[in-house]
Amino acid sequence: MSIYKRLLNFVKPYTSKLILAVICMILYSALNSAIPFLVKPAMDRIFIEKNILMLKLIPIVVVIIVILKGLAQFGQAYLMSYVGLKVVTDIRDRLYQHIQKLSLAFFTKTPTGILISRITNDVNLIQGMVSQALTGVMKDAFSIIGLIAVVFYQKWDWALITFMIFPISIIPIVKFGKKIRKFSKKSQIKMGSITTLLHETISGNRIVKAFNMEDYESKRFSEENHRLFKIIMKRQTIRALSSPVMETLGGLGAALIILVGGMAVIKGKVTPGTFFSFVTALFMMYQPLKSISKMNNIIQEGMAAGKRVFEILDLKPGIHDKEGAIHLSGIKEGIEFKNVSFKYEDEWVLKDINFKVRRGETIALVGMSGGGKTTIANLIPRFYDIQHGTILIDGVDIRDYTIRSLRDNIAIVTQQTILFNDTVRNNIAYGNHEKNDEEVIKAAIAANAHDFILKLPKGYNTIIGEAGIKLSGGERQRISIARALLKDAPILILDEATSSLDTESEKEVQIALNNLMKNRTSIVIAHRLSTIRNADKIIVIENGKIVEKGTHEELLALKGYYKKLYDLQFVTQEKDSFENIVEKEMPRF
Repeated sequence: MSIYKRLLNFVKPYTSKLILAVICMILYSALNSAIPFLVKPAMDRIFIEKNILMLKLIPIVVVIIVILKGLAQFGQAYLMSYVGLKVVTDIRDRLYQHIQKLSLAFFTKTPTGILISRITNDVNLIQGMVSQALTGVMKDAFSIIGLIAVVFYQKWDWALITFMIFPISIIPIVKFGKKIRKFSKKSQIKMGSITTLLHETISGNRIVKAFNMEDYESKRFSEENHRLFKIIMKRQTIRALSSPVMETLGGLGAALIILVGGMAVIKGKVTPGTFFSFVTALFMMYQPLKSISKMNNIIQEGMAAGKRVFEILDLKPGIHDKEGAIHLSGIKEGIEFKNVSFKYEDEWVLKDINFKVRRGETIALVGMSGGGKTTIANLIPRFYDIQHGTILIDGVDIRDYTIRSLRDNIAIVTQQTILFNDTVRNNIAYGNHEKNDEEVIKAAIAANAHDFILKLPKGYNTIIGEAGIKLSGGERQRISIARALLKDAPILILDEATSSLDTESEKEVQIALNNLMKNRTSIVIAHRLSTIRNADKIIVIENGKIVEKGTHEELLALKGYYKKLYDLQFVTQEKDSFENIVEKEMPRF
């Protein structure tokens, strides 16, 4: 019932159209119920009494009823479709907006395919329930009420005999409905798994092909697809049983009435007109009853989908503004981590982190992969909230600032460049669409990207494909840097922004990064130590703890963990350089 109530809340804005639709339904049902009334005078006055006047009047009345009934049916169908589609559109909008507000932890735990399935497949099932099923049930319910009135008016005692069977017909409808909901939920879960598989294999198609895994992935998809087929077949089996069961029960009722009513006509207790009027109303009642049984199946599917959708809508964003949060406008003093500890679930990732970054300084975070460097970067814009300690900007806990103003003051460039299937211009101006073309071009020039952009087929209006697939790694990274430059935020986070690039691309990107870092408070996560030797301070992270701090020269002098990292990279780079020389100089045989 709670799901019904919540769906009704989405219907409230369209109450006026819903009322008009209900009026049309009542008119349709009344006109539909009038047809059996005409059977009695048609049978008794025309075919038995041979009344010429009634022969002329009744066809005219039938035509008028049919026309009015058609108009009423169109009105209710149009209005209910409008209400249903608007409700589903609102639900889809609300669901997407809510998902966007959820914290990064939610996206880490929830596969992309599952979310896509909720927004598309599940909401479509709700659409079927609201637009078709509820409309049909309401219309059929009004029709049944009208026809029940007719049969009781004609012969109440026959009506009582007939409706002895009616409660029995409710039992299979309820039982079938429960089964349908159960298998519908299973099919929706399986559809989410298939969507996830599709997303992974299509977006990762290069790797699939590189490892010759086409057959393996096809087999994996086929297995999941056949599991979905089995679940849907169970659901369809129950659906297929609904009509035969309802027809059997309806046939029993019809047989009983023909027996009782036919005997009454033979004995002269009722006229043939009364008998046929009663039977017509009864048979007209069968179709809406059968339709309600079918619509109940669709409603149960929609209810299962609605439950899954509301499960997402009921999730509270883990990161939110506290009451009385203040606005952050620029940075005056700097950033400070004070006794910060953090864990994603059960295992502590950061332990008692303490450091300061003064305004305009550049600090570098170095260490082995998995040490917690990226986690530190993710905590500053509040992608996650810490469990212990405080992170301060200008002496104020970042949780005291509004999330929007905090993130407005931070620009991020990551190793994994996120671009969208849009134009170069819109990717650079992402989040800053109010910027004009001159400002976009200026940012691209500073990012060392302007020249290659002009060589693209449509320059800044070139569509770069999903995730920027039409660009090289270095070009994608420079677009990302141009985006950060255009944002012009005082705090800059660089998360291994050059680690995935070749030497030539790295040089181009490093020039752009140097432009980006000017006059900004920068936190740089570095894989290649040669790129951060000029940082104001280098912080060495190992297993979630700070083990060393200092400048490049100071840390080398300590001959500790940083020196080991540096020597390891230096030896590797020397080896690579030697192998490159051998590759170029040695003759080939």
